[in-house]
Amino acid sequence: MVSFGGDPGADAEARPTELPASVGEGSAAIAARLRQAILDGTYAFGARLPAERDMARHFGTSRSTIREALRQLEEQRLLTRRIGSGTFVSHRISPDGDYIAEVTSPLELIDVRLAVEPNIARLAAVNATARDLDRVGQVMRAVEAAGDDREAFSAADEQFHLLLAECTRNPLMVWLYRQINDVRGHRQWHSMKNKILTPARIRDYNAQHRELYDALRSRDVDGAVATIVRHLEKARSDLVGASKE
Repeated sequence: MVSFGGDPGADAEARPTELPASVGEGSAAIAARLRQAILDGTYAFGARLPAERDMARHFGTSRSTIREALRQLEEQRLLTRRIGSGTFVSHRISPDGDYIAEVTSPLELIDVRLAVEPNIARLAAVNATARDLDRVGQVMRAVEAAGDDREAFSAADEQFHLLLAECTRNPLMVWLYRQINDVRGHRQWHSMKNKILTPARIRDYNAQHRELYDALRSRDVDGAVATIVRHLEKARSDLVGASKE
C-alpha cells in the first residue's frame, strides 16, 4: 500500500509497478481502475501518481487517453492536477466513513441504494446532458468489457452508478452517492464479491445496465426507474442467496 501523510504534493510517489492491472485502452476503464485503487486506500491522500508517459506505457495506450481518465477522476474530486508538479490524490478517507463501512451490512447497503437510486434514475432521465449520456455510455462499455473479471467489473460498475448520480445535476446527490460508493469499495466487501459476481450474474447485471442506459437516452423516466428497481432487487436477491451458501 502506498501511504503518505500531509498535504498533496508530498515527495513520495506511486511507482508504475504499483498501478492497477490494465483493463483495456478506454479512458473510462482506466479511470475505474484508478478510482478503485484510491477508494480502497492503495493510493492514500497526498500520493503523487506516476507520470502520464509511465501510465500510458503501463496501460498500453496513449497519453491523451490517460489525460482523459485523469480528467474524469479530477471531476469526481479524487485527484488534483498541478502543471509542473504532477497529479495528486485529493480524496481523504475519513475515520467516520471507515467506521460506517465496517458496521453497515451488505443488505443494509442495498436498502439504502433502493431508497436513493430510483430517484437518481428519475432525475437523470430528466436532467442529463448529451455529454453526460456519452460518458455513461463509455463507462457502460467498460463494464461490459470487464467480462468475468470481478474486480474490473466492480470498479467500473461503481463508476457507472456514480455517473448516474452526476447526471442528476444535483451536487448533493453526487456527494451522497460518493458516500455509498465509499462503503461499496471498502475491503470488507471483497470476499462477498467472489460469491456474488458469477459470470452469469455479471451478464445479467450488464443487460440491466444497457436497458437503463437506453431508457435514459430515450428520456423514459418510468422505464429508468423500473429498471433500476429491478436491478437492485436482483442484487438483493443474489446477496441473500450468496449469504446462505
